[in-house]
Amino acid sequence: MKNIAAFFDIDGTIFRNSLMIEHFQKLMNFEVIDPAIWYTKVKDVYLEWEKRYGDFEKYLEILAGVYLEELKGIDKAYVEFIAAHVIKVNGDMVYKYSRDQIEFHKRKGHKVFFISGSPDFLVSKMAEKYEVTEYRGSLYKVDEENKFTGELVRMWDSTSKKKVLNQLIEKYDVDLKNSYAYGDTTGDLSMLRLMGNPIAINPNLQLLEAIKKDKDLSEKATIIVERKNVIYKLDHNVEII
Repeated sequence: MKNIAAFFDIDGTIFRNSLMIEHFQKLMNFEVIDPAIWYTKVKDVYLEWEKRYGDFEKYLEILAGVYLEELKGIDKAYVEFIAAHVIKVNGDMVYKYSRDQIEFHKRKGHKVFFISGSPDFLVSKMAEKYEVTEYRGSLYKVDEENKFTGELVRMWDSTSKKKVLNQLIEKYDVDLKNSYAYGDTTGDLSMLRLMGNPIAINPNLQLLEAIKKDKDLSEKATIIVERKNVIYKLDHNVEII
């Protein structure tokens, strides 16, 4: 018998921020990253986003580049220690809907997977906390001394996610028609398109537009918006203002 599965993105889908952003801030607190870097390379684009003039994806892209460069030469064990601290302090900062869905799938005996663009050493700890079946995250390479090289195998785009998705589907003999996918950006489109039950959680504009343009996806997709203590369930006919 085939297995029913649920595939979750993390940042913006489960976690109410970005694991990498939280980790970046903790690395500054632990003086692994010089806080001056924030002011010289990140602050301006962050403020543009904070004031809703700029784009969150642009802010995240710039911060990811700085993050990767600043990790170069740092011992992975120490970075993982701080990553564990991030999950311990912030791991419950999740959407209620997503937390409830994870528990729903586990009660049903479904396979639960986290596929995230966040660093694998953060995703692994989030996966452990929520006791999921398996996980995949962006791989930050290390050398023979276990120090980061500045090289990256990323997992935040739809093509990369589709590759590992196919591996997991084959490994666990997944029933695509009856399985679920949860995401919030176009990086999750491959997951949403493959599964019979796609759920877009607080989708950004690009994902919402992609859903509306894709006849097959628009007919089966559920759109969830969670704000404050209210969860809204919408269909693809929602008006974009």
